[in-house]
Amino acid sequence: MRINDPERRIREETARITPALVAIRRDIHTHPELAFEETRTAGIVAAELARLGIPHRTGLGGTGVIGTIEGGRPGPTLAIRADMDALPIHEETGLDFASQVAGKMHACGHDIHTATLLGVAALLKDLAPMLAGRVRLVFQPAEEVLQGAAAMIADGAADGVDLALGFHNQPDLPVGRFGFARGACLAASDRFDLVVRGKSGHAAHPYAAIDPIVAASSFVAQVQTVVSREVRPLHPAVVTIGQFTGGTTYNIIPERVHLKGTVRTLHEAARTTAESAIRRLAAGLEVAMRVECALDYQRMVPPLVNDDRVMGPVLAAVAAQFGDVTEEGEPSMGSEDFSEFAARAPSFHLRIGSGAPGRDDRLHNAHYQPDEACIGNGVQVLSRAALELLA
Repeated sequence: MRINDPERRIREETARITPALVAIRRDIHTHPELAFEETRTAGIVAAELARLGIPHRTGLGGTGVIGTIEGGRPGPTLAIRADMDALPIHEETGLDFASQVAGKMHACGHDIHTATLLGVAALLKDLAPMLAGRVRLVFQPAEEVLQGAAAMIADGAADGVDLALGFHNQPDLPVGRFGFARGACLAASDRFDLVVRGKSGHAAHPYAAIDPIVAASSFVAQVQTVVSREVRPLHPAVVTIGQFTGGTTYNIIPERVHLKGTVRTLHEAARTTAESAIRRLAAGLEVAMRVECALDYQRMVPPLVNDDRVMGPVLAAVAAQFGDVTEEGEPSMGSEDFSEFAARAPSFHLRIGSGAPGRDDRLHNAHYQPDEACIGNGVQVLSRAALELLA
């Protein structure tokens, strides 16, 4: 591939390799693997990088793979990250290449992401003389459990990275469109387990027991005031109790109740406020309701904050390849562990339209069918973005 006229050459080369990328995507889709189980997927990635002649390392963070493309001149290191793991969902699409593994499915499009980054690898291998710096291709496990990025970083995946680029297929954007949000675009995700221990007894004699169900119910009501009365109104936050487990039958007050909850915030100040309030409410419950509370509060991933220094060149790449097809959107209270990379280097997370005509798809759905044309679109934009960022 000649290195002049990059828009046309990227377009032509992407068209040539897209059928092979779709085949790779469908192979991965047929054989989904959950977090930290992506051995087969990682093997496909490693074999493809070897075929392209791209030096690579395997086993980072357990099942992660990193490839390195050296540019023609000295410069910074740009990491481009794709996630590889599937979800514990039973597929109901009826596709010819539907999951062959019961209870596992690529319902978030990480198979799309893996194939897309392999396409970027193919293009940038040939465009390498135009790059001032190097590209680190990061194929990451375990995004769905928000642990894969940290595991890879612990093994050196972010060492020496100066810029980072992430992406995700977006079914509420039609294929051919691209989206972004300025600043904090995805929320920090924290979680907690609260065990409320009382004193079991007969339902007919509650005075002789200490009811953990009543106490835990009080906590559920009180924790709603964290957002409404403690976090600044201009700092979005969500506190949700997702599980409430306790008791065995009608007429027994149980010994204990177990709650599971999640906290989502876009600002570190709100994150700190929410954690402090939940800890205080749990401690207060012991005094007010005569129970014992064991709180396990875990900070998972920070907010994902887009940096204009990376966003600008990427949006310029979109315009160079496709014209005026970008849409500025709102932040989401969903979370992404690409934020672990973004916390260490200027970064940007691009939304790639994957909505198929006539469909109303949603991520994490047993019927999810992204439009595969988003693979080629992603390859073009991410390859062009590398040229812009490493000019």
